[in-house]
Amino acid sequence: MTAVSEINVTPLIDLAFSLLIIFMITTPLLEQTIPLELPVESQRPQVSREDVQFQVISIDGAGQVFWGQDPVSMPKLNDLLASLAAEPNPPVISLRADRTIRYQKVIDVVNLIKEHKLSRLNLDTQVK
Repeated sequence: MTAVSEINVTPLIDLAFSLLIIFMITTPLLEQTIPLELPVESQRPQVSREDVQFQVISIDGAGQVFWGQDPVSMPKLNDLLASLAAEPNPPVISLRADRTIRYQKVIDVVNLIKEHKLSRLNLDTQVK
C-alpha cells in the first residue's frame, strides 16, 4: 500500500466559487451607507437593465443632501448636475429621500434636476 501524494482540490474550487458568488451578491447591498427610511410602495415586478449607470442623490432625515456619499449644498448640487447634463449620455439619477423629511425638500431637488433637462429620474422606495 502506497501513500497518496496528491491533494484533491475539487472541493476547494467549489468552495472558492461559492464564496465568489456570495460576495458578488452582497457587495451591491453594502453601497447604501446613508441610513434612510424610504417611503413604502406595494410590490410589483421591476424591470432591471444592467447596462444603465446611476448617480445617487440622497436626502437624509435632517434635510442634508448627499451626492453619492458626499454631503453637498444646493449650489454645489446645481454645479454637479450641470456637469452631468453636459455629458453626452448622462446616467440615470436615483433619488433617495427619507420619508420623514418635508416634501418640499424633495421637490426642490427634483426642480433642480429638471432645470438641467435631466429627465431620467428614479425615485427609490422600500417594498412592503
